[in-house]
Amino acid sequence: MTDHIGAEFTGSELADLRIAKQILVSPSLTAKLGDLIGKPIEKGLKLLPSNWNQKVAEATESALFKALGLSASTMGSPRMRPSRDWLHKAIVVTSGVAAGAAGFYSVLIELPFSTVVMLRSIADIARSEGFDISLVETKLACLEVFALGGGGAKGEAAETSYWSIRAALAVTIKEAASHIAERGLADRSAPAIVRLIANIASRFGGVVTAEAAALAIPVVGAVSGGAVNYMFMDHFQDLARAHFTIKRLEIHHGPEAVKAAYDVLQV
Repeated sequence: MTDHIGAEFTGSELADLRIAKQILVSPSLTAKLGDLIGKPIEKGLKLLPSNWNQKVAEATESALFKALGLSASTMGSPRMRPSRDWLHKAIVVTSGVAAGAAGFYSVLIELPFSTVVMLRSIADIARSEGFDISLVETKLACLEVFALGGGGAKGEAAETSYWSIRAALAVTIKEAASHIAERGLADRSAPAIVRLIANIASRFGGVVTAEAAALAIPVVGAVSGGAVNYMFMDHFQDLARAHFTIKRLEIHHGPEAVKAAYDVLQV
């Protein structure tokens, strides 16, 4: 029921917020991958090397650093315009088809490229929601979406995880924004940058491992490699739309009012 929601929200805003909540309570990416390949991801996880988590951690942090530096720098005007979700999907599907036949190790090779493309798509969606992608705060909010895609640390519900992850990242994002505003991104060893990337990578690495587990299952093949990449892009585009819808509403109504309205909405 919407009767208990403050009158300051318009019908259109409540509709947008409801769509955002529907996205955030949808099945996890791991569950979607399991449906795609027709087998539990756990079977694929057993096929991964014992040192896989370390490889993923290193590759994920490196990919996020590159993505942060490159994603929004060549996107042209920061003025609001519709996002080109289909274009970014097409790019990662093509790269997924090319890499899919190589198996799970292709994930580590392709990760920097696909991460940059995904972050560009997230920034494109942020711009379509009225955010200035030239601002440091917007760039970091785009990077934050990768953490949202990792799910809760202990099986939390998706919507609960969304708010808790944002709260957990708030301090490191503020520190990183201050550092980048003063010194730029040249120094990757800066503690504020390292902490932020490590926090996001710890969650994003989980879905990277799920992707590798899907590709590790025999006969997945090149075609499913493209399908896996499509699913990844679609998942993070949806999360980006939900995230920046909520942030847009927070600008007008404040975080507490938006969360209160979110909690009351039925989906």
